[in-house]
Amino acid sequence: MLSVVLGAFAAHGLKSRVSDYALGIFKTAAEYQMVHGLGLIAIAILIKWGMNLSWAGGFFIAGILLFSGSLYLLALTGAKWLGPITPLGGVCFIIGWTILLVQAARYKF
Repeated sequence: MLSVVLGAFAAHGLKSRVSDYALGIFKTAAEYQMVHGLGLIAIAILIKWGMNLSWAGGFFIAGILLFSGSLYLLALTGAKWLGPITPLGGVCFIIGWTILLVQAARYKF
């Protein structure tokens, strides 16, 4: 839900306050947060089915904080030092998806 609020904020509240480039960065952060928030919901459901996905969920959360968080701050502050943090979040997303796919492939439906 937070990603929806932030996306709406970008569309209506930020448009006149930041550059188009910064607005695009902010929207990218909101999109990735939304996708991985939905991924966390799916993980919670799959854990109830008995799949071992707590690590995947942890990596999704770390990815949201590092990837989306650094992009939000970069868009709002222009702090260039945040740039190297963003790929670390992307790596967390990749690890989380890999764990999810491996566990799904092993699961007996």
